[in-house]
Amino acid sequence: MDIYERLKADHGKQRGLCGGLAKTSGDTEERRRLFAALKTEIEAHAAAEEQTLYADLIATTEMQEQARHSVTEHKEAADLIEELAATDMSSSGWIARFAKLREELEHHLDEEEADVFPEARKLIAAGRADELGTAFDRLKEEHID
Repeated sequence: MDIYERLKADHGKQRGLCGGLAKTSGDTEERRRLFAALKTEIEAHAAAEEQTLYADLIATTEMQEQARHSVTEHKEAADLIEELAATDMSSSGWIARFAKLREELEHHLDEEEADVFPEARKLIAAGRADELGTAFDRLKEEHID
């Protein structure tokens, strides 16, 4: 799988976890489990993506600004996740923060798929995209372990 296919697969997983979380209520085992899975997924995905795709794009003049913007969005999501982790899961504040995280995350994923990936394909050779996909898998696993 090249880097774009690999990232899109993760995006689907993140959207699914958000959908599952949105259906939960209160401080339940299911909400805790889904939130922990989403937190791990987002953190590992962002770290590996920044070390692979975004490292290559930041090195270009054509996509440096967009790549930096995407990395900033990763930081914003990480900040929201930390706020969620510190908030009572049964509170209305948790629900509001989760809704904001979900909205920002879905915007970010849509932006990557519609804007970043098509432009990156023009700059990154197919063979390099395959290498980045393999490196992404390794780095993501390292982050999870």
